[in-house]
Amino acid sequence: MITRRKLITNTLKGMAALSLPAAAFEILTPERLNAIIYNDTAKVRYVFLVDTNKCVGCGLCVKACKNENEIPYEANVTRTWVERYIITRDERHEVLEKVFADSPKGARDGFITGTIDLGHGNTYTPRKEDIDKAFFVPKLCNQCDNPACVQVCPVGATYQADDGVVLIDRKWCIGCGYCVMGCPYGVRFFHPQHHVADKCNFCYHRIKKGMKTACVEACPFGARLIGNYKDPDDAVTRIINTKRVGVLKEEFGTRPQVFYLGLSMEVR
Repeated sequence: MITRRKLITNTLKGMAALSLPAAAFEILTPERLNAIIYNDTAKVRYVFLVDTNKCVGCGLCVKACKNENEIPYEANVTRTWVERYIITRDERHEVLEKVFADSPKGARDGFITGTIDLGHGNTYTPRKEDIDKAFFVPKLCNQCDNPACVQVCPVGATYQADDGVVLIDRKWCIGCGYCVMGCPYGVRFFHPQHHVADKCNFCYHRIKKGMKTACVEACPFGARLIGNYKDPDDAVTRIINTKRVGVLKEEFGTRPQVFYLGLSMEVR
């Protein structure tokens, strides 16, 4: 029995064999049409604010996200994660020596030791006297205004709602992986159970009801906030408009809508 997903996949493979250019076809779903006619005059534009000065790397946000969005707890994937940065200098503290960044299990269990996970079973524990500074950086989908993932999805499974949030329709996703490769922020992954593309969607099912995202609600230090940029009285809007905020990888032209307070130049 051929499912719709297999049929679409086989059709795309056949078209590729004919060497058709990528722009020669496009499957238009109602969601894809909605993405095309995205209206910047909408009354709501959800934006996210991360205060790195307040994040302590406890991992409570990651746990809450996994539980809320049905991401298997033991799976080494997560919709949001926290990175730890440790910058060391030479003995005189004059020359930058190394920048370390790790996020074991997405920081699900927090950071309870000074040992850095280098990957592939390797670790490193820097001497305290060599550490110039250390900090934590929460990351999640940037809900770009110009999302690369929407542009490369060949079937319209990834689309942008009229409030700017980039969503995924699991019924349409064929698992081609183009969006995973196309995202410059590395926020996309394949769901270990549904076997389709997945990522943070700002807890869309919650914010549409006026609730906070699971990670915002779980953070005991106020390091994460979500707001409506179209509302000038929104606390997040006021901070973005009046404080020194930064975004990640601005050079890619994706116009990310996750803003950071206290963003350090070493963050990748």
